[in-house]
Amino acid sequence: MSRGRDRQRGGVRHDPVAGDGRERLGALRWAGRPVVSLARQALAKGDVKIVLPWVSAEKEGEIRKAFDLTMAVRGKGEKEKELADMYFFETLVRVHREGEGAPYTGLKPAGLDLGPAIPAADKALESGDPGPLLKLINDKIHDGIHKYYMAAKEKKAHAGESVEAGRAYVNAYVPYLHFVERIYLDASTPVAHGAEEGAHDVRAKPGRQRSTSTELHACGLRSRRRSSA
Repeated sequence: MSRGRDRQRGGVRHDPVAGDGRERLGALRWAGRPVVSLARQALAKGDVKIVLPWVSAEKEGEIRKAFDLTMAVRGKGEKEKELADMYFFETLVRVHREGEGAPYTGLKPAGLDLGPAIPAADKALESGDPGPLLKLINDKIHDGIHKYYMAAKEKKAHAGESVEAGRAYVNAYVPYLHFVERIYLDASTPVAHGAEEGAHDVRAKPGRQRSTSTELHACGLRSRRRSSA
């Protein structure tokens, strides 16, 4: 919470695109879809209830207060309207992200590339057809497993020829395990709102375990190879 306030200090902030990985993805999601788009509707209609589902009940009062302040200022002129609207957008997105346990890194310019997955997920809900989304994800999983599997299979065939060949196999084998286990755990770990970047945190905990288990498995493989040698 304090981090969000620190970032908000000094009023409206137009941040350059910042962050990477999960933080950057989470921030990009709110560049204009759907939270800011709904915030624009709320301001246009004078109805804060349009955006209240996107914040927790405990934070509703903060959003109502920001909305009332914005509505009181935005009618005083075009510059005041722009400043007040941006204040409301940033407050809403910050509070929403805090509810996810995620850092607020500023609003991002609309129109940034979100990649194929998020638009496909939205389109599946809009159309009622998850087929294209499932194909997109399944194709990526298939391609990834095939790539790592073929690399590990090729190196395994020569692993016993020399120490260098054995190391080459390990260098292909461990990423293969990591990739497969990461997909499985991500697919089997529930993601709850309010833990979205936190399931991001929730997934990070199994992730630490999976790294350890994968390394132990690989170490066991290396031990068996040494014993057989």
